[in-house]
Amino acid sequence: SQGQDSIRNISSVSKRCRLSPGCFVQYLWVWNRVQDLNSALPFVLCLGDCQLQAPCRIQKCTTDFVSLTSHLNSALDGFDLEFCKALRAYSACTYRNSKVCRGNLVYHSAVLGISDLMSQRNCSKDGPTSSTNPEVTHDPCNYSGHTEANEYQGGEKTIPTYLFCGLFGDPHLRTFKDHFQTCKVEGAWPLIDNNYLTVQVTNVPVVPGSSATATNKITIIFKSYQHCTDQKVYQAVSDDLPAAFVDGTTGGGDGSTKSLQIVDKVSGKYVEMHARYIGTTVYIRQLGHYLTLAIRMPQELAMAYEESQDLQLCVNGCPSSERIDDSGHLPLPVRGQLLPQAGAARPRSAYTLETATSKCHEKMLVKDIYFYSCVFDLLTTGDANFTAAAHSALQDVEALHPRKERWHIFPSSRDGGVGKGSKPFVSLGLACLILVAFL
Repeated sequence: SQGQDSIRNISSVSKRCRLSPGCFVQYLWVWNRVQDLNSALPFVLCLGDCQLQAPCRIQKCTTDFVSLTSHLNSALDGFDLEFCKALRAYSACTYRNSKVCRGNLVYHSAVLGISDLMSQRNCSKDGPTSSTNPEVTHDPCNYSGHTEANEYQGGEKTIPTYLFCGLFGDPHLRTFKDHFQTCKVEGAWPLIDNNYLTVQVTNVPVVPGSSATATNKITIIFKSYQHCTDQKVYQAVSDDLPAAFVDGTTGGGDGSTKSLQIVDKVSGKYVEMHARYIGTTVYIRQLGHYLTLAIRMPQELAMAYEESQDLQLCVNGCPSSERIDDSGHLPLPVRGQLLPQAGAARPRSAYTLETATSKCHEKMLVKDIYFYSCVFDLLTTGDANFTAAAHSALQDVEALHPRKERWHIFPSSRDGGVGKGSKPFVSLGLACLILVAFL
């Protein structure tokens, strides 16, 4: 009934508008928050003489606000300060347009929204405001600002492409190309080695007589970049996950808004690193005795490396000699008993295929590659902490991977074996649903 009343009012205004010379009808599709309708309704605005009526520039106010806040990260120091400055600039812009926009519902919604946000963030009405002058707001130590420079200078706006890479478990690798592999890679291996960042992991055996390994050390080098940051080195080992770089600092760069910063999310268990100057985010967790890593980085920077730096697991995956899946197939376990490696004795897993599947299903309802990795690790090690590792790895994908439709990777099956390419895991198929055992 409310929608019908709105439509009758629109019709009435339209008729009155047609009787006035120099008058026109402007239709605005808006979300009617006041009446809480479940659909968008057209709003008809009857304006006076077109030549005397200045345009309502509420859309410009909103665009400027989004530009000022899109790069801000609520996890970093200085967020509230910068957000409040942007809100005050937004409020001042709406005030300048109050007369010409007084009949615009979008304008009134914006005014109410600004008031709500200022209350939520405890922003004072008086204080400094962000400048909407592109020459002033451009931050050379903010990667998102780099991508907007061309637009401000009259060029086309470019939206950066981000890539994701993750390593967890025994270990399982998801490359920048979304290829999923299980590898041996014992010892120190480079995940990333480009002109801006180096990430190296060290893997150690987890089960006697098996080629399965897991990560117990991560070293990250953020290379010096202009005046944004000096070189910073971070190192984590099992049972020592610091919230600082090796020099004792927690960030890089000058000013209240650091261009590089470590955030301690769960003391000793989970840290994040935010490198604004290269648009890169890193998550490191400790689950049980081993470490996991997830990273998001702009494609143009991730691919900026010399020919001699081509050994990067995140870029090219594991060498074929280090792949646990041999020619796309794996020997399969029998009731949790792993096949021995070269005659070496190996302890029996505490899990059977059935109990491992049930345990993993407690945390992961979707039977994607992360679910199968969980079962694989339980059958391999008998360590329940690998269940949490697989679950957290999927959560990191959902937080950092730029394309939602690629969050889940599902295994391909070929004659009951393990598929090749980006999905080198066996599907449930028969009873041998799991990719276990090693060369």
